[in-house]
Amino acid sequence: MPLTPGLPLRFADRMGHLLGPDFPKRLCLAVSGGGDSMALLHLAAGWARVYGVTLTVATVDHGLRAESAAEAAMVADEALGLGLQHNTLSWNSWNGQGNLQDAARQARRALLQHAAAGASVLMAHTRDDQAETVLLRLARGSGVDGLAAMAEDSTRGGLRILRPLLNEKRADLRQYLKILKIPFVDDPSNEDTDYARVRMRHLIGAEGLDTRTLSVTAAHMSRAKVALQGMAREAAARLARTDSTAPGAVVWDRDGFDALHEETQLRLVAAALMTVSAAAYRPRLGPLEEAVIRASSGGAAVLAGGVIVPHRELLYVAREPQAVAQAMAVAGPDCYWDTGWRLEGSDINGLDVRALGQVGLAQMPDKPTPRAPRHVLAGLPAVWDGDTLIAFAPFGFGPSHRMIPPGSGEELLLARLAH
Repeated sequence: MPLTPGLPLRFADRMGHLLGPDFPKRLCLAVSGGGDSMALLHLAAGWARVYGVTLTVATVDHGLRAESAAEAAMVADEALGLGLQHNTLSWNSWNGQGNLQDAARQARRALLQHAAAGASVLMAHTRDDQAETVLLRLARGSGVDGLAAMAEDSTRGGLRILRPLLNEKRADLRQYLKILKIPFVDDPSNEDTDYARVRMRHLIGAEGLDTRTLSVTAAHMSRAKVALQGMAREAAARLARTDSTAPGAVVWDRDGFDALHEETQLRLVAAALMTVSAAAYRPRLGPLEEAVIRASSGGAAVLAGGVIVPHRELLYVAREPQAVAQAMAVAGPDCYWDTGWRLEGSDINGLDVRALGQVGLAQMPDKPTPRAPRHVLAGLPAVWDGDTLIAFAPFGFGPSHRMIPPGSGEELLLARLAH
């Protein structure tokens, strides 16, 4: 059986498209030991030798199967044979609550970001993975963004992920492995129909739902997403307003927002909620639609760690006070630092940083007028001594302790909409 024609050349072409002509000095490869990622390992190793790029290989051992340690060791041996540095990244912190696959996915991204140390990470997603993702999101009722599925080049939370095999068929990669006698492992969970992705995989091929057709659909949706995102950026810049009493919040002209097309409204509110809460994922479409309808009707809405509040001629999107309180219970003041806030001024000296809340609002005798609504103010950080409010910078209250937001809500929102 001949080697898959042109696979290394196609790989080099995609790498040139994604990274050329001035290639980075370093890249990180995410290699699980499965067939797709082992093909990526060998393709990337050959390409990197030609272009003088240093590769490091990272394998995440989730510790969920007895075989996982041996599989990581197999990857390490193969990387060593190619002259590449390898790191095994261990994850064993799942508490048994929630969605295992989602928890593992988030942990994998965090571990890879740390291991990459600023370098881009190559992942081995294929056309088959893209097709499965389209079907999964179609079954969930996703909109344009969801059906756009995976991108060849994406950045989230500071981690840049490249998928140079996204247009390749899994069968071609398996042929490549077989001809070159490259070892790989088959995870038995890939055939476990308890997982929705596996069930979607079994649908591919029926009634014209082949991988190419589904990938073309994703490409069409991706183009639509880019166009809609551009319209949203223009609207965000046009409607942006400022309120010095609500630093870090997103503030829009209310009448202008109401005049927008529904799709643009949904896109703006989703991006604003992700901005103020530092969420990695967009809210589900159904609850998002309900929240926008409620806010457009004059009522406050709570969603995904944020609050949407119409107030006079303005519409605010800010962190929800209850979500802040829950985060504080787990992470303490880190829940503010993690979203980019910083403390400026004299040392806290044992004082606390926590949300202003309604209790804090009641302790400030001098309140600027006009000011942001109570629901917005209550989630902002303040400095406390026990139950006594010491400082709240947006109102100029208290001594030199100042909580500085990561930037204006408008700046942060536009940065998010640029991706």
